Amino acid sequence: MTTRAPVLVKLGGTLLDAAESRARLAEQIARVRERGVAIVVVHGGGKQMTRYLADRGIESRFVNGLRVTTPEAVDAVLKVFAGSVNHELVAALNGAGALAVGLSGIDALLAEAEPMDPALGAVGRVTRCNPELLQLLASHGYVPVVACVAGDRRGQVYNVNADQMAMACAAALGARQLIFLTDVGGVLDGSGQVRAVLNAAESEALVAGGVATGGMQAKLNAAVSALRSGVEQVRIAPGAAEGVLDRLLAGEAIGTRMILEGVAA
Repeated sequence: MTTRAPVLVKLGGTLLDAAESRARLAEQIARVRERGVAIVVVHGGGKQMTRYLADRGIESRFVNGLRVTTPEAVDAVLKVFAGSVNHELVAALNGAGALAVGLSGIDALLAEAEPMDPALGAVGRVTRCNPELLQLLASHGYVPVVACVAGDRRGQVYNVNADQMAMACAAALGARQLIFLTDVGGVLDGSGQVRAVLNAAESEALVAGGVATGGMQAKLNAAVSALRSGVEQVRIAPGAAEGVLDRLLAGEAIGTRMILEGVAA
């Protein structure tokens, strides 16, 4: 049984679209788990969702980077995020030797949400994370794999930004590290260079100045919230880099390391 605070890894949907990439990441996660590190995974799947809807003649619309979630899209959220994307990743992890358990925020009210904006439909804002199920699984050697779907006590289903889901889970778990594995090299500054270290104030300035937009804006907002909620360290790193998870946990400087305050050493 593991009692140490877990590491939370958020995997972007682009990294999970190809079987080869899924398998490579699953092998890294399994190796980390074999070393006795408790690990929880949260994933997105926006690319897969857009493709699923397009195949059915449904146009994807976004407002401030958030997908407008109609009743038809809610059905797709369950089928894609909590269905195919989640279970393909679980299968890859099981194939790599990790005992993975597929979940969404609906399970045991792991993530409770409320509507964010009527104009967005069933897009939710996580209001509470109940981490007991994640703690139970992780402490007994399982790897919980959480899709970015939330619920509420009235039985409603919400599409939740995956970065915000990861932040909420990490904060509730008291995770010692939150790692965003993405399809870019890290956080870029105004000159297009990857910042090795970034504090909360600098992150907010990148968002306010329009340098960080879309998906990176969401990651920075989630990262700052996580740091302010007590998560010790946040990393934003390229998921395609060779052995990236092992190297990050060994302290190697890959991508961007987020800190609450201070300046780069």
